[in-house]
Amino acid sequence: MTEINQAFQLLWTKLELWLRALVLMLPNLIIATLVLILTFFAAKILRKTSDKLLIRFTHSSSLNNLVGTTVYVSILILGIFFTLSILKLDKTVTTLLAGAGIIGLALGFAFQDIAANFISGVIIAFRKPFVVGDVIETNEHFGTIERINLRTVDVRRQTGELVKIPNRKVFETSVINFSHYGIRRIDLKVGVSYAEDLERVQEVVKEAMVGIKGMIEGKEVEVVYEEFGPSSINFLVRYWIHYKRQTDFVYAKSDAIIKIKKAFDQHKIEIPFPITTLNFGVKGGKDLSIQVKDGQSQTPTTELKVAAAEDNGKEKGEDG
Repeated sequence: MTEINQAFQLLWTKLELWLRALVLMLPNLIIATLVLILTFFAAKILRKTSDKLLIRFTHSSSLNNLVGTTVYVSILILGIFFTLSILKLDKTVTTLLAGAGIIGLALGFAFQDIAANFISGVIIAFRKPFVVGDVIETNEHFGTIERINLRTVDVRRQTGELVKIPNRKVFETSVINFSHYGIRRIDLKVGVSYAEDLERVQEVVKEAMVGIKGMIEGKEVEVVYEEFGPSSINFLVRYWIHYKRQTDFVYAKSDAIIKIKKAFDQHKIEIPFPITTLNFGVKGGKDLSIQVKDGQSQTPTTELKVAAAEDNGKEKGEDG
């Protein structure tokens, strides 16, 4: 019985000490509770304010949500640290800060690629080198931007595939934005026969280029001769179009090809086929008639036709 009484006495003494400590800490507890409540409301207000301000700089909903959440959580953490300090739990605050630093360092090493993509996504969202709907080419991928996330840029290729390109790769490499200025030049390569009047060809092509859908009328169509080809004289037809989608480029180029072909047919302008010249008189070679007789020709059909033509010529000469 004596031992039980001693135990109850110790328990009661302990409860008295706790009660005294609670009474002494009651003002601090009330203040800490008020600080925590005020922190909660301040965090909500600052989050709404940051959302309103960010809309002026970027229209990325994911980035706005991220920044707003970061502000909200940061204010809450700051308020919790103040609350613990008021309750004289400074050692707990120190321990939490040390633990957070170690965890942050470990996560930084473990997820450095994810962090790099995230930071690149934030920079892309603020700088806005391109927007959703732009046609771009980057990292050997060409297509239309469908979505810009904080981790990837989603590009829909012209053949229908969706490519998710990590933001870090987009940020580190060059990006060609075909939609930035809203216009684009088409360089269409064409060839004509050596027998044609080149100035006349220029006039015919320029007349044919009138009325192409999407073409900018204020910019002159240029017909520039480029080279003496093996079978034709090659030139470029250069003209500008309004450009929003890749289909604008495709259809404008197709329309130009149709119009130029019709104009050439109408004006009897020849687009030559590739011409191959067979030279049998080179040093070390054999005469054509000998090759036909020996059956050593690599192109028997062509050589037989040539031989037949030569025989016909001889017969005509003898008849004459």
